[in-house]
Amino acid sequence: MVTKTEETQLNQLENQVDNGGGGAWEYLCLVRKLKVRRSEKVFKHGLSILNDPGKRSALGPEEWTLYEQVATAAMDCQRLDVAQNCIKVLQKKFPESKRVGKLEGLLLEAKGLWEEAEKAYSSLLEDNPLDQVIHKRRVAMAKARGNLSLAIEFLNKYLELFMADHDAWRELAEIYLSLQMYKQAAFCYEELILSQPTVPLYHLAYADVLYTMGGVENLIAARKYYAAAIDLTGGRNTRALFGICLCASAISQLSKGRNKEDRDMAAPELQSLAAAALEKEYKQNAPSKLQLLSSALKSLRL
Repeated sequence: MVTKTEETQLNQLENQVDNGGGGAWEYLCLVRKLKVRRSEKVFKHGLSILNDPGKRSALGPEEWTLYEQVATAAMDCQRLDVAQNCIKVLQKKFPESKRVGKLEGLLLEAKGLWEEAEKAYSSLLEDNPLDQVIHKRRVAMAKARGNLSLAIEFLNKYLELFMADHDAWRELAEIYLSLQMYKQAAFCYEELILSQPTVPLYHLAYADVLYTMGGVENLIAARKYYAAAIDLTGGRNTRALFGICLCASAISQLSKGRNKEDRDMAAPELQSLAAAALEKEYKQNAPSKLQLLSSALKSLRL
C-alpha cells in the first residue's frame, strides 16, 4: 500500500516531469517501486526515453526494464503497436525468457486472441506450475470472457496451491455471490475469518451471506458475526448495527406462534442496544435522516 508521503513524492515528481523539469527516469523508477499504474504518464515519458538513443544507452542494463514497463503501459493505453515493438526487442535480446513470455500472453489478451493467450499461459505453467501471476491472468481472462464457471475452476486450482492468498478467497466469494451460490461463498468467508479473525470486513460479509441464506439457525449465526464486526470496529459499524436489527426482525417473524423460549431467540435486549446505537450515530452525523431511520426501525417493529 502506498503511503501518503510516497504518493505526495510521486505526484510532485510527476508534476516536475510534466512541466519539463527533468527527472523522467527517476519518476519511472518510483512508479515501479511503488507498484502503481500511471499508464498514460509511463507511456509518454518512457517512450520519450526509448526514442532517444543517447538517453536509452545511458540506462545500461535498465534499458530492458524500461522496455518492459513501456510495453505494459502501452497495452493499458491500447497502443498495441508500441507494445508489440517493445516485446519484439525483448524477444530478440532474451529469446527464451519466461518473463517476456508473460508479456506475449498479455499482448494476445489485449488483442482479444483468447485461445492463443490460453495456450501461451498453459505452456508457461508447464515450465513453472507455481507462477502466481500466470494463474491470476487465466482467472482474469476467464472473467473478461464472461466464463465465470471457468474462473471458479481456475481460482480453486490456484487456491489449492496458494491457500494463504486472501485476495483470491475474496474474489472467489464475490464470483459465487454473483451466481447466488451462497453456501460456497460462505465457505470462502469462513476460510478468511479463520486466517484473519480480526478483520471486521470478513465478519460483516459472512454475516450478510448467512442473512441472505435465511432460516433461524443462519440468522442467529449472522447476528453473532454482525456483533463481532461491531466489536472489532469499536461499536461504530453502521451496517452491522442495521444487520443486528434486521436479524432480530426476521427471527421474530419466523418464531411467531412458537413457545417463549423460541421467541427469546430474537434477543430483544441486543436489538434494542443496536437500535439505540443507530439513533445516536444518526443524531451525531446525519440528524436530517433521523426521522427516516425511526420510520425504518418502526417498520421492523423494533
